[in-house]
Amino acid sequence: MTAVDDVTVVVIAKECLPGKVKTRLAPAITAEGAARVAAASLDDTLRTVQALPVTRRVLFFDGDVVPDAAAGFDVLHQPDGGLDERLGFLFDTMTGPTLLVGMDTPQLSADDVAPVLEAPERDAWFGPAEDGGFWSLYLRDPDGAYLRGVPMSQDDTGAVQRARLVDAGLDVGTLPTLLDVDLIDDAHRVAQLAPDSAFAAALAASPSVLTTGGSR
Repeated sequence: MTAVDDVTVVVIAKECLPGKVKTRLAPAITAEGAARVAAASLDDTLRTVQALPVTRRVLFFDGDVVPDAAAGFDVLHQPDGGLDERLGFLFDTMTGPTLLVGMDTPQLSADDVAPVLEAPERDAWFGPAEDGGFWSLYLRDPDGAYLRGVPMSQDDTGAVQRARLVDAGLDVGTLPTLLDVDLIDDAHRVAQLAPDSAFAAALAASPSVLTTGGSR
């Protein structure tokens, strides 16, 4: 059985610059507000990963200024290319059991990934997202071939990715379904799920947030 200490947890993220992140929160939030909300989401995720009982944590980063919350993380910079190619690069680079999580689920808790750490000997664990994508992927024996060619950012991305793993003969466990923050309604739902998070505070502090049926 693989020891938990052998598992590397990777957070994939981009630098939270206005106009570059969470652009679909507009016009309910300004570009600057969206960047602050995204940064808070990333910080919440990094803090959750920081508290997991593993010995190695990696930030798979697109950007120049690494957030302070990533202290103690190894930083691996993303290459150019589509998301499937970048994820393929990541899983080719990792040399042991690897758990990938995204930055768009600030409600992430240790309980959500507990099945992986309780059974890391399983071939794979898959975390589906409500929008049809996935928020997490674990491979005991990482191989980028499992991800290259999977169409990303589509409503069937998760189904295609999971089928790729199953068709390869892997024993795939399923993690809880989580909501990614893409649209403003998603943001409000996630803030309700994690009311004490930095994300919820940043969202509440955004003066141009539109509430349902309300105005600026």
